[in-house]
Amino acid sequence: MAANEQNDDGHDTGNLPDLGDAIDIVTFSQILEMDDSEDDREFSKSIVFGFFEQAEETFEKMDTALEARDLGELYRLGHFLKGSSATLGLTKVKDSCEKIQRYGKKENLDGTPETDVALCLSRVTETLKTVKAEYADVEKTLKNFFNST
Repeated sequence: MAANEQNDDGHDTGNLPDLGDAIDIVTFSQILEMDDSEDDREFSKSIVFGFFEQAEETFEKMDTALEARDLGELYRLGHFLKGSSATLGLTKVKDSCEKIQRYGKKENLDGTPETDVALCLSRVTETLKTVKAEYADVEKTLKNFFNST
């Protein structure tokens, strides 16, 4: 997209670097539009770095809940992190958190009930590994973005 070009939703995304497929550029650009200027990204940076702290705390709580085999807490934490990652446009993190939410609710991905608790815990274990890796990737990308602006 050329500089100052708008996407189909009318949001200016032309001046942004390619942030990869793990970040929805339209959603993320809406956060950036709240900054006073492109030279001063103080507002959006504070939101993103606040999310980093929140995510790391939530991952620690997820690890604890997994050790305790507490699917209800995993459901709650997955739901919580899904919402905050969606707000920033972190699509892969959001999608994995939705999976954790479903497994914590004892559901399959299609929403059908899953009564095998051990299977749900196993799925959470694997998905938690995935979401932590996805988070590390977007954290690096966004830290690079804010350090270059």
